[in-house]
Amino acid sequence: MGHRKDGGLLAAGILLGVGLGGFVDGIVFHQILQWHNMLSSRLPPTNLLHMKVNMFFDGLFHAVAWMTTAIGLALLWRGFKKGTLPRSTPMFVGAMSLGWGLFNFFEGLIDHQLFGLHHVRPGERELAWDIAFLVSGLLLGGIGAALIRKGRATNIAT
Repeated sequence: MGHRKDGGLLAAGILLGVGLGGFVDGIVFHQILQWHNMLSSRLPPTNLLHMKVNMFFDGLFHAVAWMTTAIGLALLWRGFKKGTLPRSTPMFVGAMSLGWGLFNFFEGLIDHQLFGLHHVRPGERELAWDIAFLVSGLLLGGIGAALIRKGRATNIAT
């Protein structure tokens, strides 16, 4: 049997991974650990006004994460209704891992390095933390790509 199309499973999984990766970043680093806010390197939250501005942009960040997750769910639902989605756990989990990895890598590259909006953990070893975040994106992306290949190979065989 030839290569079966993914029916939108990869797009849905990648968007879910990007959105959920954003939620993990925001919840863990912004809220629980309170290591940084969206603009904390440009506008340190040292007074009430700066805290409010950072909180506003953290909220926009979470809104984008939510919308990305919702679009991923909508694509997943559409594929289920059409009956076009392959029933492949490795492809779906792989796509979500790839999405999370893409989020970590590009958010780290753009926000941490290119624009310097914030760092994972500001201070003495901020570059090491930022590099670790980039590496986590590459690892998640690599694991995701491997799982997608495994799922495709299994799909072709069935």
